[in-house]
Amino acid sequence: MSTRSLPTSLPSSPLTFTGERFLPNEAGEMWAEHWHRYHAIQRLAAGKRVLDVACGEGYGSALLSRMAIEVSGVDISSEAIAHATAAYSAQQNLKFFAASCIKLPYADRSFDVVVSFETIEHIAEHDAFLDEIKRVLTPDGLLIISSPNKAEYSDARHFENEFHVKELYRHELTTLISTRFRYARWHTQRNGFYSLITPESDASSPSNTSIDGRPGALLPEDTRVITVSKTAPQTQAAPLPALYFLVLASASSATLEQAKIGTSVFSDAEEFAMNDYKKIYRELVSLSTKHQALHDKIAALNSQNAQLNQQLSGIQNALPPADSEPSLKPDSWFTRLVRHLTT
Repeated sequence: MSTRSLPTSLPSSPLTFTGERFLPNEAGEMWAEHWHRYHAIQRLAAGKRVLDVACGEGYGSALLSRMAIEVSGVDISSEAIAHATAAYSAQQNLKFFAASCIKLPYADRSFDVVVSFETIEHIAEHDAFLDEIKRVLTPDGLLIISSPNKAEYSDARHFENEFHVKELYRHELTTLISTRFRYARWHTQRNGFYSLITPESDASSPSNTSIDGRPGALLPEDTRVITVSKTAPQTQAAPLPALYFLVLASASSATLEQAKIGTSVFSDAEEFAMNDYKKIYRELVSLSTKHQALHDKIAALNSQNAQLNQQLSGIQNALPPADSEPSLKPDSWFTRLVRHLTT
């Protein structure tokens, strides 16, 4: 299915980033987390009526609308909805509405797919939330939901997100979902430093052909390496080129057919590379902040110095020349005293 076009660059957002709502032009780990989710499930919206709950700025709803029949984005923030409506007005199959996620303004069975990323932890009414999703979904509809794992997100990191009302452990989320949906397939998401080995995806490459010249195998349908650019994150870019080649070769086609390693992702259990990055990044941000504060202070001192120099120049201009004699009034007491003493 062909995708609808979107602008090549994202609209500049008048919304202010507070840490509660992700904005698509923000950088850092959050950028990868949020964009990855929408790109990963985009194909599941193809030809469907989709509801994006807690759509925020609207970038994810806009991405899904490239393949969906229609997309509705809902957010409790009227400010965010006003921005999204203006920013993505070119998409005719995309509408935004201000509403609470526990009181959705739609009839029963209105949607084939409901997407809700990083919503449930921001509210306390979890049962009412899932009930509303169940209500607006068709009987064979699909829920795609994400939630931080409290055991790792908060407990293991000794971290508290001020915007989270009620985070969930896995068994709590399992109960909420399983009581409403009979079947579920779980996935995990985590930012980190990884070594990635994957089948070469360019069939035109000479290094991806068999000895008789026939194209080699492409990535299987359920294996995708998603690459996007910071300048246009709504459009998938070409995969990064190989830094190393890992080749399996044999004179026997049967041997090579059985020798499959697929896509392999390798990471370190202690996450030392990621932790080093975080430490250095935080230090860099701190130094940058201090540098800017010093820069501002120097600018203020330079401004004060200029004002003082201007005042000093005015005083100097008002003084008589250094070699001039003081003028005395003829009838002053000092003049009379000098006259008396000199006669």
